[in-house]
Parts: sequence; C-alpha cells; structure tokens
Amino acid sequence: MMNQSLLEIAYLIGSVTFIVGLKMMGNAKTARNGNLIAAAGMFIAIVGTIALHDKPVTPLIYGLIFSAIALGSVVGWMAAKKVQMTKMPELVSMFNGMGGACAALIGLMEFQHNVGNTGSMITIIAGTVIGSVSFSGSIIAYLKLNGTMNKPLRLPSYNIINTAVLIGVILFGAWIIYSDTAEMAIVYALFAIAILYGVLFTVPIGGADMPVVISLLNSFTGLAAAFGGFLYDNKIMLTGGILVGSAGTLLTLVMCKAMNRPLSNVIFGAFGEGTASSGGPEVKGSIKDASATDIAILMNYSKKVVIVPGYGLAVAQAQHVIHELEQLLEERGVEVKYAIHPVAGRMPGHMNVLLAESNVAYEKLVEMEDINPEFEQTDVVLVVGANDVVNPAAKTDPSSPIYGMPILEVDKAKHIIVNKRSMSAGYAGIDNLLFYDPKCSMFFGDAKKALTELVNELKNLS
Repeated sequence: MMNQSLLEIAYLIGSVTFIVGLKMMGNAKTARNGNLIAAAGMFIAIVGTIALHDKPVTPLIYGLIFSAIALGSVVGWMAAKKVQMTKMPELVSMFNGMGGACAALIGLMEFQHNVGNTGSMITIIAGTVIGSVSFSGSIIAYLKLNGTMNKPLRLPSYNIINTAVLIGVILFGAWIIYSDTAEMAIVYALFAIAILYGVLFTVPIGGADMPVVISLLNSFTGLAAAFGGFLYDNKIMLTGGILVGSAGTLLTLVMCKAMNRPLSNVIFGAFGEGTASSGGPEVKGSIKDASATDIAILMNYSKKVVIVPGYGLAVAQAQHVIHELEQLLEERGVEVKYAIHPVAGRMPGHMNVLLAESNVAYEKLVEMEDINPEFEQTDVVLVVGANDVVNPAAKTDPSSPIYGMPILEVDKAKHIIVNKRSMSAGYAGIDNLLFYDPKCSMFFGDAKKALTELVNELKNLS
C-alpha cells in the first residue's frame, strides 16, 4: 500500500512537471528549462514505476528494462547531439514514429490479456490503430523530408481508396471487439492494415504541407499514448498523452489557419502536386540581378531592414552569417527584424529554432500578423531561401494553388532582395510573381556563400 501511494505521488509530480514544462516551452527564454523540467518529471515517473512496482519481477525482466533504457538513452542522446539543424524535422518525425510504434506494440502485447473486457478492448484496438498510423505516417514523412520521397505519389482515385481502407480499419476493429476473438493473427492483420493506411494517408501529401502533417501525426501519437494510460490506469501516461495530443491538434489547426486552408483540404487535397508550369497562368516578365556590392550599399544607407528566412537558409547552414549581417547593420544604426511565417521551413517553429542557434534575440523574430503592417516603412527586405510564403500570387491570382494563403507582404517594401540558388519553383511547385516585381532584385547563390560575400562588402564600406 505504501509503495502504491508513493508511486501515485511520483506520477503526480511527473504530471505537474509536464504541464509546467509545456507552459515554459511557449517562450524562447524559458523553453530549455521547461524541457529539462519535463524530462526530470519523466525520469521520476520511470524510476518510480520500476522501484515501486507492487508485483514480483524477475532479474531477467529488470535486465531487459535497464538494457532498453540504456540503449534508448545512448541512441537518443547521440542522435540529438549530432543532428544538423536542417535535419531536425526528420529527427522529430522519426522520434514521433517511434512513439506511435510503442503505443501500437502495447496494444499487441495486451490484446490476449483483455479478451472479453469490452472497455479495455476498445482502448487496445484504438491505441493499436492510431499508433500504427502514426508510426508508418511518420516514417513516410521522414522519407519526404530527407528527400528520399521528394514528390507526392497519388494512386488513381486515391481519396476513394484511402477512405475505403479507413472505413475497413474501423469496421475490422469494431468486429474484433464485438466478436471477443483471441486469435493474435487477427489483431496482427489489423495492425498491418493500419500500417498500410498510414502509408496511404501520408504518401499523397505534398512537401509544402509537411509542417501540418508533422503536427497532426504528433497529435496521433499523443492520443495513442493516452489510450495506453487508460488501459493501465496510469496517470502519467494519460497526462502526457493528452498534453501531446491536444498540443499537436492545436498546432495543426494553427498551421491550417496560417495557410488559410481547412485540414480536410491538406489531407485530401492535391496541394504540392503541380509543377512550375501548372500552377496558374505562365508568369512573364524580366528579372534583375544584384551584386553583393550593390546590396551592401543599399543596406548601408537604409534605416530599416527586414530579413525573411526560409528553408534555403537552413540547407546552407547560414544562420550564423545572417546574424553577423544583422550585427553589422545595427552597428550602422539600421533597425533589423526577422519576419517569421508560421509554415516557413519543414516543421512548426523551424526558423525560430534555427535562428536561436545563432543567438539571434527572440524579440527580433516577428510573426506574420505583426510584421506585415511594417513592410511599407521598410527600406530593404532580404528574402533568404523562402519562396511560397512571399508569393503575391496568394493574394492576386485566383488560379494559383496557394491563392488565399496568408503571406508575408514583402512586395510592399521599398526594395526587395531575394537570395536563391536558382529560379526553380518552391515546394508548392509554382512560379513566384515576386521575382518579376520592378522593386525586386535577385541575389543568386548558396545562402552561406552569398551572405558571407555581402558581409565582407559591408565591412569594406566602414
């Protein structure tokens, strides 16, 4: 009885630290400490579960538990320490997939122990299905993000196929619960079909929607973990699962709002399928090149500069150079801010994390709604590796696939500089009207190399 009371206290402490940690993660200044607090709570819960368990456990089981913890800790630590910031979305997808797999495995392990208990079976089947979908969907998202599957794959009538498979999974799961069958082969079949649905669900979705997909799959994993908490009557699993599920769901809705598209359109739409020549009418016009010297002079005599970071900045690992550029400009009395679009990069908050790595002050990162009114008073906008989030077609071209998506209104600035490797289309697969704006000049080249050249030119002007 004493052990059970102590265990409940450990779970309560863990639950509170999860809530406090999640709250602290909402602010860049306290996010690191919030993460550590939540991790400490999880450590307390794990130690409590192992040390205060009220049933006899053999040394072999203890050996397996501690071996798994050691192996997971080493792999997780090394992966997190070595991952490049450009690969962070892939790491998040992979870790999220492992969480879904764990939830599914719990269902498979507990299935035969709960046959006949309708409430437990509902929990087991739901956790198995949702965890399996999250696992396979996250693996596909990982492959899309690292470029292995860089194009969406759509079968003929894929929406009908996906819907049919989903309905089949639901009906099959309901039949298993109703029939009280104890055959493991049947639940393995359900597991396999759910895995298949996760693949079919994620494969058609274009790369531009990856931030939304990652958030949605994250909520799936949380929901699956919460079902595990119900099954074991485990408060810490339940609290953690609910927090992850609800946070992932809210973030998914925020991402959809930022794109001005309903979630159903992300899942069942064809966004990201087109090519540069298929997204509306062909764009005609001329572009202007700008040299590092021209841009340095322009910025040197500006009063206000806004930098728009995109995935190209991450790929080139140019976050430290962009921070050096910011510091040089501020030394000359230029006001510098960063305009952050909610879906910039490959996962929610990607640009914020990237710039934080180079010690850019959090106060200089301005969200889209707050920075848009300032562009008319901005002398120079420097767009680095961003594309679709600054495309005026979202406001002016009803035939464009991104029409209606809120964008950073950089076209209102006095001068626009766009740094890109080439004129290739962004993830939405359409041409960018901004490049043909008379106020826009292209600064071609790898972001790190080009910005280093720009920084050197600025230093020469001093």
